[in-house]
Parts: sequence; structure tokens; C-alpha cells
Amino acid sequence: MTAAVYRGQGDVRVETVPLPKIGPGELLIRVHTCGICGTDLKKIATGSHSAPRIFGHETAGVVAAIGTGVTNFKAGDRVMAFHHIPCGRCYYCERKVFAQCSVYKQVGSTAGFEPSGGGFAEYVRVLDWIVEKGVVRIPDSVSFEQAAWIEPVNTCMKGIETLRLVPGETVHVIGQGPIGIILGVLARRAGARVITSDLHPTRLTMSRAFGLEESIEADRTDAVAAVRALTEGRGADATIVAVAANSLIQPALDVTRPGGRVLLFAQTVHSEAKFDAASVCVDEKALLGSYSASVDLQGESVRFVFSGEMDLTKLISHRFPLEQSVEALELAAHPQPDSMKVIIQPGMGWDKKGS
Repeated sequence: MTAAVYRGQGDVRVETVPLPKIGPGELLIRVHTCGICGTDLKKIATGSHSAPRIFGHETAGVVAAIGTGVTNFKAGDRVMAFHHIPCGRCYYCERKVFAQCSVYKQVGSTAGFEPSGGGFAEYVRVLDWIVEKGVVRIPDSVSFEQAAWIEPVNTCMKGIETLRLVPGETVHVIGQGPIGIILGVLARRAGARVITSDLHPTRLTMSRAFGLEESIEADRTDAVAAVRALTEGRGADATIVAVAANSLIQPALDVTRPGGRVLLFAQTVHSEAKFDAASVCVDEKALLGSYSASVDLQGESVRFVFSGEMDLTKLISHRFPLEQSVEALELAAHPQPDSMKVIIQPGMGWDKKGS
């Protein structure tokens, strides 16, 4: 089969690799759509993981084969698959810090080589503990493109839950890429007033199309002053940093009122960051983190995506066939003002429900 294979730092190649063999309790999924996630881009860019690997974890497709003992799925089922599921029993699971569970840290899907998601390939093998608790059947009325958002929506829901928003609070979302827009929509859904900011006016136009009307063009306006002007001089009750730049941590603290919260959502590469520690201590601002998905929110994220409450396909700006994966990854790694979500579609053209 064809796959986009990571061969080292900054090096991905479209190659022919063996079709994955499945074992008892496992599934083989023929991939239709796989979204490109920022975490995969960072792994490729930094060379943080050994090679070879096949990345891609926002995966939706059709069951091609089932392993012995699988009774809840059959060939032909339209499904999406999470790539992490926790054990549910350990110290961290008992405290609902699922992303720190040792089982959760084991990737449960692969297209070959070390399990790394595998969605950037024609077929992906889903391991048994994921089949048991992390595969979701897609209704016929829902497209693969919509269903592929379930995992990223779950991560956003987890971030909003971490903020513990109170209805009527003001939330400032820094960055209006696809994830920033989803976070804004979910914050508004939780009863918050949402103020967005981005350097690119085209992205703010997109966020307004999703009902996020209050926005700041960060390349032309002092966002800190603007948010304070909109909040009687206080600042936002909570600020979400939906951009990977560590340089935005201090501005996020500055734009947040004393006693408020700042959520780091995109800081997924270990590195140092400079910020005023007294903002946290003296001004009593809480610096929070949220990473990956929560199994407790799996049902809610599925219902939200399947309901069509938010047409997530409108966030997709570029669709690439698997053979053009290198171009797709390059665009996603260097986004343009008019680019939003970039997806790879090994199944482009083989199912009318793909878009």
C-alpha cells in the first residue's frame, strides 16, 4: 500500500509499504480522511521521534477486516478511531489525568513500524484496547470529513473543561486557526463572552462566520488595551493561547485580569519560556495546561460532531490525495493567511460521503 513515511527530521516520503497484518481483537481500517495535526508537524520538524514512522491520527474510514474475537464491528462499517485510550485503573486515571497514564501514552494504531497513528496511509491497523473503547461508528448521514474532527474536538472540550468557565465570563482566544475557532465556539457554548485575536484578518473573517463576532486584528491593534477597553479595564477572565509561540504567554497573562486564568493549549514542545512570575503569584493568575483528549468526554465530543451543531468541514481549506502528502504537510507546517485545516485523503473519490 501507499503511505507517507517519516524518515527523519524534516523528511517525509511517499513510499510503498506492506499492508498491516491484524491480530486477534484488532481492526484494519481503510482510511478515507486524516487531518493533519500540529503535534505531528512538530514531531516531523524537530526529529523528536525515531524513524521510520507513519504519522496521522485524526482518522476516519471503513472497516476492511476484523480480527478473531471482534464482535462489535464488521467489514464495511464506517468508523473513526482514537489513537490513545487510558487503562482506567492507574494513579493518573483515578485522578482523571488520562494523558499521563502509561497505557494512554502507548499509541494504539499503526500503518507499520512503531505505532504512531498511521492515518497517512491507505490502511491502518487498530490495536485491541483501542477497538474495545476507542472506535466509533459513523452514521451514514455524517461525512468522513466531519467525523475526522472527533478527536481534536475532544481535546478542545477538555481544554474548556480545564478552564472551569462560569457563564457570563469573558474569554480571550489568541489565534484563530481551526483549533482556536473550535475553542471559541465551545467557550461561547459554555456561556462565555468570547473575544478573538489573530494576525490574519482572513482568519478573523472565518471565526466571525462561526458567530465569534468580537475580534481584534493583532497586527494593527494593541490586543491588551483592546480587551481591557471591552471589560471595564479589568481584562479577560480567562485567556486561551491557541498558538504554539511561547512568546505569547506573557501577553496572555497581561490581557488577563488579576485572579483570572491562562490556558496553554498549543505549547506541546518542551522548551523554556519567559514570563513575569509575579503575574502568577502577586496577581494570582492561574497558568493552566491541557493536552490531548479525555475519555470522559468521548461521548460528548461524538454527539457534538455528529449533531452538525458546528459544520467543521467549513474549516477545511485544502484537501490532498495521499500521493501529495509531502505538499500537504509542507503547507500545514507553513500556514498561509488563506489556509486553515489541511487534510490528507487516501480515499479521495471512493465514497461520495467524503465531503
